[in-house]
Amino acid sequence: MAPNLKGLQLTSHLGGPKYALVAPGDDIDDLEDVRLLEYDKKAVDVEAQFGGNLQRIQVRVIGMTCAACSNSVESALNGIIGVSKASVALLQNKADVLFDPNLVKDEDIKNAIEDAGFDAEILPESSAPQKKAGGTLLGQFTIGGMTCAACVNSVEGILKALPGVKRAVVSLATSLGEVEYDPAIICKDDIVNAIEDAGFEGSLVQSSEQDKIIVEVSGISGVMDADFLDGLLSHINGIRQFYLDRKSRELEVLFDPEVIGCRSLVDSIEEASGGRLKLHVKNPYSRMTSKDLEESSKMLHLFTSCLFLSIPVFLIRVCPHVPLLYPFLLWRCGPFLMRDWLKWALVSIVQFVIGKRFYLAAGRALRNGSTNMDVLVALGTSASYFYSVCALLWGAVTGFWSPTYFETSAMLITFVLLGKYLESVAKGKTSDAIKKLVELAPATALLLTKDKGGKCVGEREIDALLIQPGDLLKVIPGAKVPSDGVVFWGSSHVNESMVTGESVPVLKEVNSPVIGGTMNLHGVLHIHATKVGSNTVLNQIISLVETAQMSKAPIQKFADFVASIFVPTVVAMALLTLLGWYISGVVGAFPESWLPENGNYFVFALMFSISVVVIACPCALGLATPTAVMVATGVGAKNGVLIKGGDALERAQKVKYVIFDKTGTLTQGKATITNAKVFNGMDRGEFLTLVASAEASSEHPLAKAILEYARHFHFFDESSSAKDSKHHGNSSEFSGWLLEVSDFSALPGRGVRCVVDGKRLLVGNRRLLTESGVTIPQHAENFVVELEESAETGILVAFDDIFIGVLGVADPLKREAAVVVQGLRKMGIRPVMVTGDNWGTARAVAKEVGIQDVRAEVLPAGKADVVHSFQKDGSVVAMVGDGINDSPALASADIGMAIGAGTDVAIEAADYVLMRNNLEDVITAIDLSRKTFSRIRWNYVFAMAYNVIAIPIAAGVFYPWVRIRLPPWIAGGCMAFSSVSVVCSSLLLRSRRSLFQMIAEDDHRPLYDADASAIPVVPVMKFNDIKIVNVEKLRTL
Repeated sequence: MAPNLKGLQLTSHLGGPKYALVAPGDDIDDLEDVRLLEYDKKAVDVEAQFGGNLQRIQVRVIGMTCAACSNSVESALNGIIGVSKASVALLQNKADVLFDPNLVKDEDIKNAIEDAGFDAEILPESSAPQKKAGGTLLGQFTIGGMTCAACVNSVEGILKALPGVKRAVVSLATSLGEVEYDPAIICKDDIVNAIEDAGFEGSLVQSSEQDKIIVEVSGISGVMDADFLDGLLSHINGIRQFYLDRKSRELEVLFDPEVIGCRSLVDSIEEASGGRLKLHVKNPYSRMTSKDLEESSKMLHLFTSCLFLSIPVFLIRVCPHVPLLYPFLLWRCGPFLMRDWLKWALVSIVQFVIGKRFYLAAGRALRNGSTNMDVLVALGTSASYFYSVCALLWGAVTGFWSPTYFETSAMLITFVLLGKYLESVAKGKTSDAIKKLVELAPATALLLTKDKGGKCVGEREIDALLIQPGDLLKVIPGAKVPSDGVVFWGSSHVNESMVTGESVPVLKEVNSPVIGGTMNLHGVLHIHATKVGSNTVLNQIISLVETAQMSKAPIQKFADFVASIFVPTVVAMALLTLLGWYISGVVGAFPESWLPENGNYFVFALMFSISVVVIACPCALGLATPTAVMVATGVGAKNGVLIKGGDALERAQKVKYVIFDKTGTLTQGKATITNAKVFNGMDRGEFLTLVASAEASSEHPLAKAILEYARHFHFFDESSSAKDSKHHGNSSEFSGWLLEVSDFSALPGRGVRCVVDGKRLLVGNRRLLTESGVTIPQHAENFVVELEESAETGILVAFDDIFIGVLGVADPLKREAAVVVQGLRKMGIRPVMVTGDNWGTARAVAKEVGIQDVRAEVLPAGKADVVHSFQKDGSVVAMVGDGINDSPALASADIGMAIGAGTDVAIEAADYVLMRNNLEDVITAIDLSRKTFSRIRWNYVFAMAYNVIAIPIAAGVFYPWVRIRLPPWIAGGCMAFSSVSVVCSSLLLRSRRSLFQMIAEDDHRPLYDADASAIPVVPVMKFNDIKIVNVEKLRTL
């Protein structure tokens, strides 16, 4: 399970000394809580099997180039006794390890990573803060050097084998690793060291640790300023450790959160320096973006340098008769011609300076007993280079000059680097969704300062990352809301479309909640910050999208298996090609005219063999699934659909049944009382007072509707009792006329029961009254049936075991409900409605939206049973709900979809979160899943077809008939562009058309009236025979 990154602090890997562990006397409160958007259900199950003693960690791995690398790391970690689960995400360069710390020690895992031959960075804790039992931290690391799925598997396996690690996930696309670990067992430095020991580059991006901050210091102009800052930090109470990187001006501070906070620390340094030093908290996501740009820039620099050196080599081979230069090239200098010296010198730089990265990566893989793409590149280029060197030396000794192939090595490395550069650029586009979400958050905020009397006396600008819960912030027109909070003063309209997808600005008044990252339009607001750091809605969305992009879809197992055997198979085929052509030439199976000028059978066969080695591409297979999943989760987030992992994305394509909850899902969840009828002659006001008194202690939506209805009634009947209640809570708003109740109890699926004036009061459905022995008169039963036939719910009331009256409740349908049901049918999916409401109301609502299969009067636990009944034949079932009572069914379903406006419990139990509270997103989610896996299958078909077709051509299978050879440098170009083509194929998902709009186009009509807010079930409320259209407006008269 992923913990919430409460009070997010930014960290980085610095080149200074490592921090010591926290002293035994240090006391740090557990500031962690459970992440709202949970996703890793399998990990929870595995941990439960081992009694909850497993540890999890995430590591960044550097050096993985293909699926073979990731498989190698994963296998190494899974082979350690005590490791329960290890997985590696190639695209994110991250590994996730679940293990038993009683069986596996830190050194064991570190040694395993070193043996695997990859550099790794285990999202380390520089200190080990004391935590409560079961407390964990979540760290995110960048992992450089991974090139394919094999690298990812290798890193992931190493991370999962580390003691204290609860979870580790590595992604190739983002070059990130996420590790959940127990800081009492392992620290961040250990995780980083494990990644680096595995042969990859690693650094910490951010951590949920509460006692560390990394800031960029401006104003340091020399050694004296740096020494001044060191002395300053040494005298600030609460600082435990600090390290200043004088080159990058980054200051890393370890402090005691019980003594000093982040903002107080920054303020203390700035004030003590007299304003000379300015500190800016570094955003972890901007640091990640800079790393991505740095990697792309590095690949571009390597490519241009290689191209600059390779072009002369290529021209010397292709166009040697250049005027003025030709005599110089033919000038003999020692045993060789000048052109031979030039080619040898230039290619040596390309081979061993620019191409050093391929040798290092190949060495890591071979030390680990695995193979990857770098092995193929190093093998092919080395064969070409060293053969050419031997040919030159042989010619100098014997006088027999064989052709050299230096240009093959140079051009091959050039094309591979070009492919890597284009791949890094394309992979960067797959994470555009996260980058755009990050850009929503403002960099600064206006903090209002108060005097002792609570009066605002000033304001100052602070880093948004230094906002603390309880801060009073000012939001001016046109500015972004800096954090989640509640409006304290002012009113304005706020555009929340960037977070919720709702295009209509929302009015915000006193006590209205606001979301960080949304845009304030025209008014000034003062807000109290309630959630900061990664607790905010925006950061939770970012975290969920990141987690989903790092997760592996089950279909990825196919690519991992192929990657594990791909390179050895290709090498074996290359050897067979070499032997086949060489032996065929020796025995005279083909004429000597096929040989190149001054060539021989061995050289002829070697060129075919090298082409086979370099044209084979395991990277395309490794990128087929993770790039598509990354793009899909980004597209989903853009459309208000948050997906909690590749596993959920894959299952959704197979959905056969979609089960809808009624209240709050198909309906708006805004119940209104449409009728109130008394059957025993009791005064209507007394009747409503009794019912409202019982419901005042209930949190059910119907209870709030009843209280509001009763309050309106008393406004007209006893206006003085309600006028003074505005802007107060329920307890004060209704306390003037509500009766005192005792022995209150809420009965799920039935209603409420309490005692008023010593007499039992029952408010609920038929079942509640029948089980309590209350007789319902026939004329009252007929009235209830009439309500149910008009899609209303009847609430029955009994006082002192005597039936006294009925309330009619209506809940308007969502405007898109009927069209969504129609769309699901066109997709071949069967919609089902399940509700705890009575059969009459359920059938009326189902008829209105077009659902034929209805299950009514179902208790919360029974909804899970309904899900199981549809799963018996192996069908994939999706459940759509919004309330706490839906959470068992959401967890039981193959795909749980929670309406974003629903409860936190429902959102936590679901696999998909529909942020816009719009049922259209059910279709969007399923359609996106289908299109994503259709794209993945095409990616696999292309990657497999490329290798199946290209390898025989490179091996010269068709040469006897067409007389066309594929030179090794062209083969290398084909290999490089195959990976780019797969990534570009995945990027096509960004241009997908909405199936919902396609359905509308097929019908040649609008889906629904865009101006209508809902399909009304009951248009007005009634008091006896008086119709009241807008009570709130009447109150203001």
